[in-house]
Amino acid sequence: MESSILASCTSGGCGAKLAPGVLADVLAKIPPFPAPGLLVGYDASDDGAVYALDHDRCLVSTADFFSPMVDDPRTFGRIAAANALSDVYAMGGTPILALNLVCFPEKMDLDVLAEILAGGAEKTAEAGAALGGGHSIYDKEPKYGLSVTGLVERKRLLRNNTPRPGDSLILTKPLGVGIILAAARGGAASGAAVETAVACMERLNRYAAEKLLGYDVGACTDITGFGFLNHGLEMAGNAVTLRIFPDALPYIPEARAYAEEYLVTAAGQRNRNHAVRLAGQVAGLPFGLQELLFDPQTSGGLLISVEQAQAASLLRKIQADDPAAAIIGSVLSRKESPLEFG
Repeated sequence: MESSILASCTSGGCGAKLAPGVLADVLAKIPPFPAPGLLVGYDASDDGAVYALDHDRCLVSTADFFSPMVDDPRTFGRIAAANALSDVYAMGGTPILALNLVCFPEKMDLDVLAEILAGGAEKTAEAGAALGGGHSIYDKEPKYGLSVTGLVERKRLLRNNTPRPGDSLILTKPLGVGIILAAARGGAASGAAVETAVACMERLNRYAAEKLLGYDVGACTDITGFGFLNHGLEMAGNAVTLRIFPDALPYIPEARAYAEEYLVTAAGQRNRNHAVRLAGQVAGLPFGLQELLFDPQTSGGLLISVEQAQAASLLRKIQADDPAAAIIGSVLSRKESPLEFG
């Protein structure tokens, strides 16, 4: 079976996303479309759309797909599915139904597609969701992902931009997978680094999200293609300032080493350009750490804002399944900048 799916792809994973500034400019041109029951729409820059079914229950709806970032088709399917499912977890929900989204070259071996779909089915089953079919078209590059529907109790719905002053910030997965994948495509990454990155990307955020029950969580989002800092900017919004503890950030060690050797990504540079208002604060950090903060994450971890007195307890529970998780900052009343380091 021919499985060299990277050969035809110019970019892959969440690094293939439109730059955050470009996307914001496009969405700003779309007129508002208010609808009864729509609690969270495209104007909110949140992780998914939310529709109220009744007073107590809501649907969470999301879709995510991209071209491959690894060469093994089944691994690609698992990563793409885990990434798509993550948005439901970030909003406090439980996935119940998924549909495949497929773009596939007409001349590529269909056994490759079968392996991609098998990988996606594995992760969907692990999430406890039903896989109900999907849609496919021919394309020059293979692309795969899911449209996912989830359920959430209205009182448990989590937003990405509602952290509270005094909260602590927890990050559940290490940063750096984008840098490692870029190094791997150039033949410069170690096998151990790639293995660690793949394991991170395949891991469902289900296990961290399930630990949130019973804790006073102010906000939650997942870290994906826009990088840690741009997702942090979305979380801070215009209401608070996030203080980040640089020395506490979890990352894959090889990723920082590769970044110091300038093995970085074009998507990371786009993320840096979008966060230009943080240039002064970021400039004081070591270059390798800067790149980790801007690195596009594929199927990255959850960034959780939780009541400070509960943070250590929640962290211990999350670390039982996600040992790299760490308390990486705190939420302050709004200062001049939405993010600061110290």
